[in-house]
Amino acid sequence: MSERRAAGGADPLAEYFDGWYADMTTSPVKDEIQQRHLGLPPHLLSTSLLGWAGIAEVVAALRLSAAGTLVDLACGRGGYGLEIAARTGARLIGVDFSAEAVRQAREQARRLAATADFRVGDLAATGLEDGSATAVLCVDAIQFAPQPDAAYREIRRILAPGGRVVLTCWEPLHPGDERLSPRLRHVDLRAGLAGAGFADIEVRERAEWRDQERAMWAEATALDPGDDPALRAFHEEGVAAPLKMDLTRRVMASATAP
Repeated sequence: MSERRAAGGADPLAEYFDGWYADMTTSPVKDEIQQRHLGLPPHLLSTSLLGWAGIAEVVAALRLSAAGTLVDLACGRGGYGLEIAARTGARLIGVDFSAEAVRQAREQARRLAATADFRVGDLAATGLEDGSATAVLCVDAIQFAPQPDAAYREIRRILAPGGRVVLTCWEPLHPGDERLSPRLRHVDLRAGLAGAGFADIEVRERAEWRDQERAMWAEATALDPGDDPALRAFHEEGVAAPLKMDLTRRVMASATAP
């Protein structure tokens, strides 16, 4: 979840996350805790920290119609993309570098009787055609691109003119802060989008999302994970979360492809 979640990198990292996602299939407690704190319904399987109110903000910013195509980058188990496609009627393509995540996303689409195309791909190499997307979403994962500039350029490449992108992430309060992981200490969504040629860039701090996160991590820290590997990972992340939250701001960025 959050910073442990990835969508690009070497094969060993993909294999690690294949195992991480596989562990979740036997850990309903972890999903229940996350869904309860983020206000998510039981059918929305997430490995990120976007809550129910945040989804509504994302939908508004994406400006999708039923004629559009949404690409959910680092889609994980497909929860957010499936929900947004259901709300808007748009066609959904989900891309993640974890084959296990993609397998679970496909299964969830079948359970929901939803039409979606989930495929293995990289943040910087989706395999999609130029201009094939009306909108692109990347929830809490853009920082995992080994070369962030390449990921922003890939988003710009697959977006049709006038298409919209929405990114959620964390940015350091002090860029380059070495107390943060290397992946987070240099995140700058505005600079990344501007460098890729986007227009109408807006980056907004979403401090209210933090209240949900803090309560969730407090419960994760207090629980006894026993021998459940998914709960152990959840607990460990909860222990580490307070420092990251004190050193970053929660943000949502949106922009338009010219």
